[in-house]
Amino acid sequence: MIPAGFQNVEGQLLIWMVAMLRPGAAFLAAPMFGANAVPVQLRLVLALAVGIPSAAMVNMTLPAAGIISLPGFFMIVSEVMAGLAMGFVIQIAFGSALVAGEAISNAMGLGFASMADPASGQSSPAIGQFLSMLTMFLFLAADGHLALIATIAESYRALPPGEAWLSFSAVGGIVKFGSLAFSAGLSIALPVGFALVLVQLIMAMIARSAPTLNLFAVGMPAALLAGILLMGVSLPIMADMLSNALRMALDQAQIIGGGRV
Repeated sequence: MIPAGFQNVEGQLLIWMVAMLRPGAAFLAAPMFGANAVPVQLRLVLALAVGIPSAAMVNMTLPAAGIISLPGFFMIVSEVMAGLAMGFVIQIAFGSALVAGEAISNAMGLGFASMADPASGQSSPAIGQFLSMLTMFLFLAADGHLALIATIAESYRALPPGEAWLSFSAVGGIVKFGSLAFSAGLSIALPVGFALVLVQLIMAMIARSAPTLNLFAVGMPAALLAGILLMGVSLPIMADMLSNALRMALDQAQIIGGGRV
């Protein structure tokens, strides 16, 4: 005979597994948590630590037909989609830093200078990598990671497991929010990028008035020096704009998790 305390072990383990899906998907899509440098085992432990108490709040139960059934499949898909949506909007805010870095790098003449991004494993411009690291520090300093975890946990009240389907308006809101990566990125790069365009125009007029001047020998160092000085001056403003982008992303994640879209 199976001891009385172990009769429902399989069902409890299945509940825990399903409870891990939403936070696990959110951590996979979100920055920092989904970085290649973060071990998969650590993400599983975090998903388990967040999912079990959250599922206990709503007294989650599995479909009567079991997890290996059509209702169980729909339940798994809805949990994964809800988690991915909340994590992806945070990733969009981090994408604005890469867009700004790309624009500034091209204006400074550093478009060829790239380095490996530890978060994605892909190469990105050096300025974009710097702004991405700044965004990560701002995200941690503002307890954005804790706010994301709290949003995931609270989403179980508004979107119980099995009923976490995103509406068409929610998907449309995510698509519209995706424009933030472009508009905010250009806004962040605008002070430095516009000034560098003026520097390039001045160098063009100098080269026009002095044809014997080697524009490549003078223009590129001048643009590089001007870009470094301008970034040092405008860095507080850029940090404020990055903080606003992160705040908007967290608000959007709360809207999705609260089922208010």
